Amino acid sequence: MKKFAVILSGSGVFDGTEIHEATLSLLAIAQAGAEYEIFAPDIPQHHVINHITGEEMNETRNVLIESARIARGKISLLSAFESSSFDAILFPGGFGVAKNLCSLAVKGPDCSVNADVEKAIKAMYNAKKPIGALCIAPALIARVIEGVKVTIGQDESTAGAIHSMGGVHISTTHGEVVEDKTKRVFTTPCYMLDASISDIYNGANNVVKAMMDNMK
Repeated sequence: MKKFAVILSGSGVFDGTEIHEATLSLLAIAQAGAEYEIFAPDIPQHHVINHITGEEMNETRNVLIESARIARGKISLLSAFESSSFDAILFPGGFGVAKNLCSLAVKGPDCSVNADVEKAIKAMYNAKKPIGALCIAPALIARVIEGVKVTIGQDESTAGAIHSMGGVHISTTHGEVVEDKTKRVFTTPCYMLDASISDIYNGANNVVKAMMDNMK
């Protein structure tokens, strides 16, 4: 049975992981006959957003603890990730990717990447194992893997940042997957487009299927 590492960045679209993308990715993995283990870095969140008002809240939270909400408590430290134990790695989206896993939201293409996140991506890339990313997460991959082909949909600003980081952006719509077969990176836009929850499932499912096909 193939095994995916799924990397979360908190809980909630505006300051953590996009919950629909995470949950539907886990469902797609299970339906594909594979299994998964969930990871997150043990670091403070960049900030906390009230998801009703969109305003910043005067409190602090931890990315690992918040991600554990989605994982139902069954989560591992990203610092303990071992690429040899997994066949693929997958990053759901949400602004936590751009705020917690890297500093893209603040520094744009000059962003830095969390050391454990970068180590995990590079380990899987060097092992020639599939890397999947949804929504804004492909921009993170472009920061780590030079020259990679990815998609975040049609957002010109983010596509420009990907280009500035040395990546190649391909414009897509709902459910479409960009496959960089040379680098084994698989991406889809999800909520970077105006999407329904069924669009999100299609995107997550199509990415997982493409990754599974690459492992055959």
